[in-house]
Amino acid sequence: MSTALNAEARSPEVSLIAHGRTLPAERLGWLTPTDPAIGIDAIRGRYEENGYVWLKGLLPRAEVIDFRGWVFARLAETGLLEPGHDFSLGISAAEGVDWNLANRRLMSIVRSAAYEGFCAHPHLVRFMDAFLGGISYLHKRKLMRYVQPGTPMATPAHYDLVYLRGGTSRLVTAWIPVGDIPAEMGGLVYLEGSHALGRGMEAEFRARSGDLSPEERISAYNSHMAEGGWVSKDLPAMAERFDRRWLAADYEAGDVVLHSPYMIHASTTNQDRARRLRLSTDIRYQNVDDEIDARWSNHWSLGDML
Repeated sequence: MSTALNAEARSPEVSLIAHGRTLPAERLGWLTPTDPAIGIDAIRGRYEENGYVWLKGLLPRAEVIDFRGWVFARLAETGLLEPGHDFSLGISAAEGVDWNLANRRLMSIVRSAAYEGFCAHPHLVRFMDAFLGGISYLHKRKLMRYVQPGTPMATPAHYDLVYLRGGTSRLVTAWIPVGDIPAEMGGLVYLEGSHALGRGMEAEFRARSGDLSPEERISAYNSHMAEGGWVSKDLPAMAERFDRRWLAADYEAGDVVLHSPYMIHASTTNQDRARRLRLSTDIRYQNVDDEIDARWSNHWSLGDML
């Protein structure tokens, strides 16, 4: 792998921006990388302590790059890719995208055997079996996202359990960069130590939700939640409010980040100067013996309100 595990992460080449607001340098830190070879007990300990674990090179890099090329080859006819480049580079076209076709093609890709195989890669499945201490279950609803450079698109701050309240809280999100995603490309950022904050927010929600029906209590869109289940779109204000840093990273193809369902995270704007599309997938694992949220037993569809 090209990034030394004990090396200090570099400063991003550009300031990180989300929803028009720049993250100040004093409120920006870096994720701690973890070598999968340290063993499952040590990895689990880091996860419990920090709310995340950034596993370097868990998947074969060449296979991840190959899958990136496969995805963009299927999206090329939508006008999303600049002609004349290797699909695995994912160079974004400046204009002329057929967004209706792109959305339909994305929904086809997330239902494909190739995507299922990528998400259930033997290296990842074996790891998750060990990490969860049993047979791991991969939720059928799996999300893939591509983000063009130069657009304001960014995911607001949230924690995942808001969308998965109908099952166990002992689930784990795996966020997988499909290709290299240096910090300026807008990969996930995590609010430092916020798994404790998320637990507190969820406990507060439960305490004041006695007036809600069972269906409303598990919904991220109920009357007691902010719009869409988000915590905030203002990342700098959140850092000040909780006196914490946002942790970024230079992710590489082959990396996998696991995070707690209570860990507050967001993404930032893709500012890549080479005009590369950011491509990632986020999927959820849990022990198959724990209660499964039935709403996640269907494929992801745009507008499915989850």
